[in-house]
Amino acid sequence: LTPVFPSLSSPLRCLHFLVFYFQLQESQQRSADFRFYIENHTRNPDDLSRKQVRIYQLYSRTTGKHVQILGKKVNANGDDGGKYALLIVETETFGSHVRIKGKESEHYICMNEKGKIVGMPDGRKQECVFIEEFLENNYTALVSAKYKGWYLGFNRKGRPKKGSRTTQRQQEVHFMKRQPKGKVNPVQEFRFTTVTKRTRRARRLKSNAKRN
Repeated sequence: LTPVFPSLSSPLRCLHFLVFYFQLQESQQRSADFRFYIENHTRNPDDLSRKQVRIYQLYSRTTGKHVQILGKKVNANGDDGGKYALLIVETETFGSHVRIKGKESEHYICMNEKGKIVGMPDGRKQECVFIEEFLENNYTALVSAKYKGWYLGFNRKGRPKKGSRTTQRQQEVHFMKRQPKGKVNPVQEFRFTTVTKRTRRARRLKSNAKRN
C-alpha cells in the first residue's frame, strides 16, 4: 500500500515513501529468515536442540507385562528385565515426539495406514513417530503423530489393537515408564507401609515400655 502524506511537499513525500518501503522489505525479510531457521533446525538440530535418548520399559496396564519388539512383531507380553522389553526412546527436537526402538531387535514401533502396529528397521518415517500424552492417572499414552487420534494399544492377550479402534480413555493404551529390572531410579522409589489397628496397638505398647 502507498502511504498518503497530504501536507508534505512532493520531494519530502517521496522520501517518506522510500523509508516506508525499505521498512516493509526489512520486516518481510526477517519473517522469511525466521521461517527458514525453524524449518532448517527441525530437519538438522544443532547442539542446543539435539535429540535426547532414554532407555526404559513400557509397562502395559492391561497385561501387567511390558511392551516388547521382537522384530516385525510387537506385543505387550514381555517380562520385567527381558532383553526384548528394553526400549531405546529417541525424543524429537521440538515437543514430546518420540521414536521407540527395541535395543535387542533394533526395530522401531510403527503404525501403518490401516492402524496396524508393526516393527520396522527404519524409524525415520512419520509412521514411526508418536506423541507422549501424560494422563491424570500417572499413566502415559502414545498417539500417532501422523494418524491423529490413533493410539498405541494392546488387548488383554498382549496383541496390538488397531489404531482406529482406540481412544485415550481405554486402559489398553495406558502405559507406565519403568526402569529395567535391578535399575531403580531412587527418586521414583517410594515405600508404603499399611497401618492397621494391630500395628497401632504395637506402637503404643512399645512407646509405653520406653517411658516406663
